[in-house]
Amino acid sequence: MSEQPPTGPQYGSDPNQPQYPQNPASGYPPPGNYPPPPVAGNAGYGAGSQLPGGAQPGSLGIRFGARFIDGIIIAIVAFIIYAIAPGGFIGQWILGLVTALLGFAYFVFLESSRGQTFGKQLLGLRTVGAAGGNPTQAEAAKRNAFLLLNIVPILGGFLVLVAYIVIAVTINSSPTKQGKHDEIAGGTQVISVK
Repeated sequence: MSEQPPTGPQYGSDPNQPQYPQNPASGYPPPGNYPPPPVAGNAGYGAGSQLPGGAQPGSLGIRFGARFIDGIIIAIVAFIIYAIAPGGFIGQWILGLVTALLGFAYFVFLESSRGQTFGKQLLGLRTVGAAGGNPTQAEAAKRNAFLLLNIVPILGGFLVLVAYIVIAVTINSSPTKQGKHDEIAGGTQVISVK
């Protein structure tokens, strides 16, 4: 006894649903090779698909390069402040505090107002909010809140390093290259604009 093809709406009849290829013999889609389901927070764009305007998600390597450039900018300012601060434990704590607040303010302000930090601009990247356009201040703040871990005395730098590792692993394993911090921010995404 052979199976009958489905009698309800046929696959591919709804333009809002993924289009699955048909198997003419059975009327069912063939096994495997289905498009992936939409990922929450990226407006339904599946793996390998282009974002609006032909943009592609920014790769982990380019994003690391942009963060490195931004880190140098923040470090220069932080070390100038550290040079005039008292030494010892208090000086170390002031350096952590300044680095945390300066880094947080730098990323939140530039991502929410321009969509790019200077590092992202140099490497052709842009941060996009969950609704498109620049992230809101709240999205940018949530996305970069892990930088405030530097305030924690002694362990702050280690905690930020752990956060960066978690973010790198989640970016690398995501088909849309969204990290844990993008997820926490409601679905922000870094795209390539070159």
